[in-house]
Amino acid sequence: MTATLTGVERVLAALARVRDPELDEPITSLGFVAGCTLSAEGVARVRLRLPTYFCAPNFAFLMVADAYDAVSATHGVRSTEVILEEHFAADAINHGVAARAGFARSFAGEAVGELDRLRADFLRKAVLAGTDQVCRLLLAAGIDAAELSSLRLGSVPASPALQRLRHRRAELGLPASDQDPLLIDPATGEPVLPDAAPLHLMRARTTRVSIDANTGVCRGMLRHRYPDRGLGEEE
Repeated sequence: MTATLTGVERVLAALARVRDPELDEPITSLGFVAGCTLSAEGVARVRLRLPTYFCAPNFAFLMVADAYDAVSATHGVRSTEVILEEHFAADAINHGVAARAGFARSFAGEAVGELDRLRADFLRKAVLAGTDQVCRLLLAAGIDAAELSSLRLGSVPASPALQRLRHRRAELGLPASDQDPLLIDPATGEPVLPDAAPLHLMRARTTRVSIDANTGVCRGMLRHRYPDRGLGEEE
């Protein structure tokens, strides 16, 4: 029997579904959640923190807004307050998210539009990185790049990496059923042809290595700035 989650545990579970858009990792496991409470009246209060005072405001806005939406949709939550702490644009971000103003209105005179294109760019990178995570195991098993281009998602052994890749493709509106090709161009959704597979896999590996490196740097900077672990952060 599964134990019933407490209110705070439900809120943390919702926050675990919010990802850093650049690193494609949950804000909980990254240590970005500094505090979380849920009152008996259903008032949720969440405090977020980032590795540096000068983290890009567009990335920060996405995380705060996504956290607000995720917590607000949680059972038992009647109102939500998400506060980004110790960031140069915290006031504009916190006020804008609370007012549901969007990025452009929150940074009037500075921002030229909303962040849908930025989010899509990061999802395309996540798809490439996820492709490498799945394909490097298949390559190690002796399947060559050209053969990978003929595989369908349903013919790849089930794994957390494959499930994650399917989810990222679906989020981007790309084909993700069992019958769809394993290798697709995330910019177009078109299958990758056999002669283009080696270059595609090289791009995927480079993207994954870059994301992993950035994740390591951010974890190190956050630990230097905040020695204590965040709520939900893995040991």
